Amino acid sequence: MPTTLLASQHYATFSERFAGFPVKVALLSRFVDEAETKSTLQGLAEGTIDVVIGTHRLLSDSVSFKRLGLLVVDEEQRFGVQHKETIKTRSVGVDVLTLSASPIPRTLEMAFTGIRDLSMITTPPADRRPILTHVGEYNEPAVIEAVRRELLREGQIFFVHNRVSDIDQAAKRLGQLVPDARIAVAHGQMDEGTLERVMIDFWQRRYDVLVCTTIVESGIDLPSVNTLIVDRSERLGLGQLHQLRGRVGRSGQRAYAYLFHPVDQVLSETAYERLRTIGDNTALGSGFKIAMRDLEIRGAGNLLGHDQSGPVAAVGYDLYVQLVAEAVADAKGFHVPDVVPITLDVPGEAHLPKEYVEADDARLEAYRRLAGVTTLEELNDLRNEWIDRYGALPPPSVGLLELARLRLVCLSYGVSSVKVLPARVGVRSKPVLRLGPLSLTLSQQLRLRRAYGSTAYNDTTKELRLERAANEVSPHAILALLEEVSESSTEPEE
Repeated sequence: MPTTLLASQHYATFSERFAGFPVKVALLSRFVDEAETKSTLQGLAEGTIDVVIGTHRLLSDSVSFKRLGLLVVDEEQRFGVQHKETIKTRSVGVDVLTLSASPIPRTLEMAFTGIRDLSMITTPPADRRPILTHVGEYNEPAVIEAVRRELLREGQIFFVHNRVSDIDQAAKRLGQLVPDARIAVAHGQMDEGTLERVMIDFWQRRYDVLVCTTIVESGIDLPSVNTLIVDRSERLGLGQLHQLRGRVGRSGQRAYAYLFHPVDQVLSETAYERLRTIGDNTALGSGFKIAMRDLEIRGAGNLLGHDQSGPVAAVGYDLYVQLVAEAVADAKGFHVPDVVPITLDVPGEAHLPKEYVEADDARLEAYRRLAGVTTLEELNDLRNEWIDRYGALPPPSVGLLELARLRLVCLSYGVSSVKVLPARVGVRSKPVLRLGPLSLTLSQQLRLRRAYGSTAYNDTTKELRLERAANEVSPHAILALLEEVSESSTEPEE
């Protein structure tokens, strides 16, 4: 993890959880003295330590493992490309799990192209409530009101001022505005002992307000802190703002976040977009949406190198993703079959209604899985899963599954186009069904022409063309027709 404070917190949690088990947990950070660090390094090399928790110290050359099995990276968005390259050299044949509330564009892109797997936890903890977020110009009366309201309900406040040079002046000014508030200062340039003492005192509620830098951004869990005030928020990144906002509201109480920018200052377009995005996305579990928006604002960059500019613009995004996906599949030893395009132009409703699958990400995932189905057995499994998760299928969803079944059957028959031409007044009274190419034996063609007329099948274009009633051009009816037409014939070939 990126900070010593978070490392200490994780160490305390792991030690408590594994207290009743024969698991030895150790800590590596600048808070640990030299003798204990030496003992920990020796234990890792000999295999006597089971779990080690640490900051960037774990990436140094002096750290060696007897047999590393699992690497967990917390707050992954705080680690640069160089750090991740170092991690890769350590993780050959090792399972790697990275955690982040707001994945950076590069990581998100790697997930979309298949280089990495992506899982989302969208269910919030019990009693967690959305954080009320205010974005606007700096307003001292609003600051005073926010601090006093939190003090009245016996809570604590984070005041983020991300400049060490004048953080003491900011704390002094806040003390003048709210004289009865007990204020402490914390930043990363403080020595270990002082910083640890301040954080422990704040955790034990000896202070009401912590004026700090973004040192509290990563994973600090203080349920008593339910108001966040950020000064000069336009200077922070979208991921930073989301992470900071996540430091409050960690209990059942209503939490407030105030993101201020200077009065009468014209914001850059990027800064404006960041603040607008963080203000619009206040729902629980909105980190993925914020990360997606960050991907749009900043661009994906080069996935495979240290620089952050890639060939996407030269080849186009869709082709780029396709090329990367093919390269990944090839590296894994998978054969990527050629995708046969199938045109299905069939009337009827075929979609997942919002009332049936309410969550946007769940609905998109359902569509993605349906698009990846390759066998009728997989399609039946997906149908049963939808019924199990969301209830009885509404008519539009039944139509969607029938269309998917039609696509699979067309693939098996080699049919690449199914089109229904609507009826026209004065020209034809029934819709016309066209599908092909459909290779039929002589006996099948003969039987088809006997049943539907001499013009039903064109031997040159391999196309079947039939006038059908309106109820005979649904996916279900077309499936029945395909099975009827393509039955193997017992008549001898001439």
